[in-house]
Amino acid sequence: MSDPRLKPLFDLLKESMDAAVEHAATEFTKIRAGKAHPSMLDAVKVDYYGSLVPISQVANINTPDARSIAVQPWEKNMIQAIEKGIIIANLGFAPSNDGATIRISLPPLTEDRRKEIVKKVKAEAEHAKIQVRNIRKEVNEGIKKSQKDGVPEDDCKTAEQQVQKTTDTYIKKIDDLCAAKEADLMQV
Repeated sequence: MSDPRLKPLFDLLKESMDAAVEHAATEFTKIRAGKAHPSMLDAVKVDYYGSLVPISQVANINTPDARSIAVQPWEKNMIQAIEKGIIIANLGFAPSNDGATIRISLPPLTEDRRKEIVKKVKAEAEHAKIQVRNIRKEVNEGIKKSQKDGVPEDDCKTAEQQVQKTTDTYIKKIDDLCAAKEADLMQV
């Protein structure tokens, strides 16, 4: 790529593709493999003196081990409301309380459930690949437009080849992330 008019297109290409891969990685971290994590209760709302608030505003949430979540309310009288909020959220958890702490045990994932989650991961990876391909298309259209604006044809051909190499690199990064997440999910 010798024509400086093509540089902004390549800056856009790398920046956008980095964002697509980063987004995929973030989405993969949201998909849990049966390991307890405090964010699993993010959807839970609790009745706190007449208004619904996120559970994190009325209790401390931690994970004493990989298979359980402990919820410790800041006010003892909130324990029933928190337990009710967890049940209403319909997350598939059966909370139990000892009067001071609510404990949630996560059952081990079945093989079928693991396969369902892997399908979700693969769908998210495919979504990221589509984003990368759309970015490639936009940049290639920009290169064609640059050619009409006077950039030499050889420079444009070289730029298109470079765009394809970059696209292939980012698709491989997404595939690698997907494979790593799949291996993590299928690990028993």
